Amino acid sequence: MANRISGLDFSDGDGPNKFIEQHPDLQGKGNGVHLQRNKTERRRLQGLQRTLTNVSTHSGPPPPRSAMNKFNTWMINEGGRQLFFGVWIFLHVLVAVLGWLHYSLKDNLVTARATFGITFVIARSAALVLHVDVIFILLPVCRNFISILRRTPLNDIIPFDKNITFHKATAWSIVIGSFVHIAAHMVNFYKLALIASTTTGGRVVAFLGANFLTGPGATGWIMTAALGIMVYFAREKQRRAHFERFWYSHHLFIVFFICWQLHGMFCMIKPDRPPYCSPNTIGVFWRYWLVGGVIWIFERILREVRSRHVTYISKVIQHPSNVMEVQIKKEKTTTRAGQYIFLSCPEISYFQWHPFTLTSAPEEDYISVHIRVAGDFTTAFAKSLGCEFPQKGERGDKSKGEAPAGGKVVGTRANPPMNRTLPRVMVDGPFGSASEDFLNFETVLLVGAGIGVTPFASILKSIWYRMNNLNTSKPTRLSKVYFTWVIRDYGTAEWFHSLLHAIEEQDTQGRIEINIYLTAKIKEDEMNNIIVQDVGAEKDAITSLRAPTHFGRPNWDRVFPSIVEKHPETDVGVFFCGPPVLSRQLHQMSNKYSQPKGTRFFFGKENF
Repeated sequence: MANRISGLDFSDGDGPNKFIEQHPDLQGKGNGVHLQRNKTERRRLQGLQRTLTNVSTHSGPPPPRSAMNKFNTWMINEGGRQLFFGVWIFLHVLVAVLGWLHYSLKDNLVTARATFGITFVIARSAALVLHVDVIFILLPVCRNFISILRRTPLNDIIPFDKNITFHKATAWSIVIGSFVHIAAHMVNFYKLALIASTTTGGRVVAFLGANFLTGPGATGWIMTAALGIMVYFAREKQRRAHFERFWYSHHLFIVFFICWQLHGMFCMIKPDRPPYCSPNTIGVFWRYWLVGGVIWIFERILREVRSRHVTYISKVIQHPSNVMEVQIKKEKTTTRAGQYIFLSCPEISYFQWHPFTLTSAPEEDYISVHIRVAGDFTTAFAKSLGCEFPQKGERGDKSKGEAPAGGKVVGTRANPPMNRTLPRVMVDGPFGSASEDFLNFETVLLVGAGIGVTPFASILKSIWYRMNNLNTSKPTRLSKVYFTWVIRDYGTAEWFHSLLHAIEEQDTQGRIEINIYLTAKIKEDEMNNIIVQDVGAEKDAITSLRAPTHFGRPNWDRVFPSIVEKHPETDVGVFFCGPPVLSRQLHQMSNKYSQPKGTRFFFGKENF
């Protein structure tokens, strides 16, 4: 009996599955039902996806490279960042070595070396390295300072977009240096106890007294406790689960710094010759802290000044999937696409400031953020704005929190929610981010995952304004934008749909390509229903966009070579916001398919 062709097979050509093995949605062969492209759907595929389906044969890595070629490729994304970090490590090693030589050879420390031995040199050398860390620890969190510097040529040398990573690295250096310093001094205190008494009880008392009754000992343990609490709540898991605890505990750095200044002023271990405790030898912490500390204080003052500017909420829109849109009017504020702000609501807490990515374009007369209601602050903020979202574990009215795809207006300044006045908000920023550099490229690949699509709302709006010369926007050198959105289900960020529809309708020149990937497992009956509805349709059955929906995860080994094929010898900006796993994958792909004298992929990730 002859093989029958499935009635659900809409492929054209000689065989029933001519293109299925090259289908961009499929990672490889396997059993099970797969969606196949029908004629109309393949005709709707945009340029990049048509290349992937029918033409492109690039599936493997580029050919082997020479050592110089590998070095030049490494310099595209890795070189500057790793060289900068290498210089930072070298500085620490150099300070440690010079400190070791200084305290080992200095002629007026003979008595201290004879009393304590090598642990005296270790403790003092570690303290010197810690003082160097104080120079750097505050600078990465001076966001206004960083935002200004990243617009200068220094941005090509110093990885300003890794400022938080650098802050964390310096913090861990302080943790390690503190551990070495404390361990060495515990041995020193033990040696002091041996000298102080001949009995075990007396030695224990002397050891405890040196730790808790002396100025260096008491301030040292207060510093250790403050540092331990800050590090514990700053860990990624704790910070995301309990941001408020992280925020308040991190301000123990004030106690930490004050005790650090006092720690060396007691002159417990004296030199051999006077002056024993001169200002040049004790309490020198402030000298190292001065530059970063002054800039940080200036930033705090600037935040207070900005918070006094006239700022008010002009509109609140409740979207599906626990997302609310807050539109804010603020005087003396100029934004750039891809930036973020810090937001505070005094009604909830005057001291808490939370970062949110801007979803409004610079061409609009307001700034907006889309906030996913998940944590304590966002839940309280949504409630104060009049939004009604179902609480975690809440049962009962399932319609609570539902909103149409375009969202529903909860309130405006002129017409606030019933029996409610919209609360006051304070805005600090905006601040620069990696995505802000999208205008430096002719071609960009924007990749968002789930709610991580928020930075690209602002960017896509701005690109649309610029490409259409609307709202007196400046022209752009961008010629092609590939936007990829990876979501588990299409309801994850329904607020984003209207923007995609508007862009697709107005983009008559095809300069913006939209690709949506659904990663959730689809039942066979749902799959067949989608196929039937999509046959002969001019728009996708799920998204109502002309571009068809892809099922599964993107095959980046097809996407990147296709961009290389379409844009030879072009610098392509790859910008991502989402989970670390996908970030690492895109970073690897950018390095893998970059050619120093061909197409170069510059990877950037949101990091705040």
